[in-house]
Amino acid sequence: MPGLVHTLMIGALVALVIVRQFRARAIDTDRRWWLAPAVLTAVAFGQSGILDPHHRTGSAALLGVEVLIGLATGAGWAWTSRVWTAPDGAVWAASTRAGVVVWLVGIALRVGVFALGAACGVHQHSSALLLGLAVTLLVRAGILAWRAQSFGSAGSPAPAYGDGARLAWKERV
Repeated sequence: MPGLVHTLMIGALVALVIVRQFRARAIDTDRRWWLAPAVLTAVAFGQSGILDPHHRTGSAALLGVEVLIGLATGAGWAWTSRVWTAPDGAVWAASTRAGVVVWLVGIALRVGVFALGAACGVHQHSSALLLGLAVTLLVRAGILAWRAQSFGSAGSPAPAYGDGARLAWKERV
């Protein structure tokens, strides 16, 4: 039962993260963008059972693949996000349709990893999913903070990608 509860909680967390990130949000490069992923990582490692005691090598390999998928998903999500400056110089970001594709591919790969583990008899704890999500969020936030710094300071707004293009009604500042 706790595994089901953890999985449902992780699913709700993923849904919340996805919904929040597809809205236009200001990027604050001075903020502690790494804090939430650090907390998720601490929670993931704080739970017992991140590695299957009967198949340590196999579960460690699958956990490594999960982390690699998290790295790729976070990088893909960050690079497919639209970043622009508002007239006041604030840098904004919002995910695009390509970000949806990145998430769907990432989820499909994670399901495949868990299916492979189940086929091999390796028990994977929900903390592996939590660690993968933490890596995804850390990589995305880091790349977006880095991209935001390239847009200049608030005193001298830089041109945004897609300047001159018509903005969707939800992206207007």
